[in-house]
Amino acid sequence: MGFIAFLKTQFIVHLLIGFVFVVSGLIINFIQLCTLVLWPINKQLYRRVNCRLAYSLWSQLVMLLEWWSGTECTLFSDEATVKTFGKEHVIIILNHNFEIDFLCGWTMTERFGVLGVCGSKVLAKRELLYVPLIGWTWYFLEIVFCKRKWEEDRDTVIEGLKRLSDYPEYMWFLLYCEGTRFTETKHRISMEVAESKGLPKLKYHLLPRTKGFTTAVQCLRGTVSAVYDVTLNFRGNKNPSLLGILYGKKYEADMCVRRFPLEDIPQDEKEAANWLHKLYQEKDALQEMYNQEGVFPGKKFKPPRRPWTLLNFLFWATVLLSPLFTFGFGVFASGSPLLILAFLGLVGAASFGVRRLIGVTEIEKGSSYGNQEFKKKE
Repeated sequence: MGFIAFLKTQFIVHLLIGFVFVVSGLIINFIQLCTLVLWPINKQLYRRVNCRLAYSLWSQLVMLLEWWSGTECTLFSDEATVKTFGKEHVIIILNHNFEIDFLCGWTMTERFGVLGVCGSKVLAKRELLYVPLIGWTWYFLEIVFCKRKWEEDRDTVIEGLKRLSDYPEYMWFLLYCEGTRFTETKHRISMEVAESKGLPKLKYHLLPRTKGFTTAVQCLRGTVSAVYDVTLNFRGNKNPSLLGILYGKKYEADMCVRRFPLEDIPQDEKEAANWLHKLYQEKDALQEMYNQEGVFPGKKFKPPRRPWTLLNFLFWATVLLSPLFTFGFGVFASGSPLLILAFLGLVGAASFGVRRLIGVTEIEKGSSYGNQEFKKKE
């Protein structure tokens, strides 16, 4: 093991990275709070400023994936589709099987210059609104939060989506149509529902929940140009985690991207729902092909990583770690047991906070949504 590889496994290094992320995030959230005065004066300026502020936080996670772990991301698509990236408003449908699927999505938005423009949008569970840094940043980005109970969510979701219709820069709106991460228990229950509804069973996905998709298409029609269907998998049958990324583990991600013009999607809600079910049957076939052949169909593209995520992290590390080291040295130099214990307690609290944030992405600690909800009608 080389010295750099050794450093990547050390707890103190992880703690310093976490410190930079948390403290910079709190500073960014405070600045975002101050920008609220811009909303009634110039809404579009408020949006542009907050997208750049959010980029300064999210790009630190992208830096971990691209530069720290060296994870490779390969696209399988066609030239015409790739040429549209970053040049239109789109809805993205992504399978929800992995702990870092969102991060692979972010790295692609970063490489095509979209992450710093719109921050990417998502239909998110309401519980995330109360997660420090993540939920707070999303609030200022006008992310649409839902309780995943359609009767209660309908008006909130429609209002939130319509608010995005005049977004000033190109927006990628992410939908996890399965509603929750794939687990064997959720899959078994989901397929029982599929059988009861006379729908074809899926092997690698949960039954898509169509309400969010059909509502998004209806509300954003006229704004969004296309739907990108993205199917993600990892070589070697790996199941990566954010903790693994933090330890410097390198993964190889493959993403199959297909573009569907919005005018090809039926306007009728029932027909649009059937279109989505058919799409997931195709996604299932793509995953089957990948498992058998190790590749997706289409031409390979390897968009280069950009330096901005690394430079952004180095900026925050320089600004925040210098005073931390000075303060820590002063505490131990003082020889005061009380100060030293207080400092170590602060370090322990920071470690706990970082671990809790990582826990938000872990599948085994995910929500129970889908274990029972699939038994109810949409």
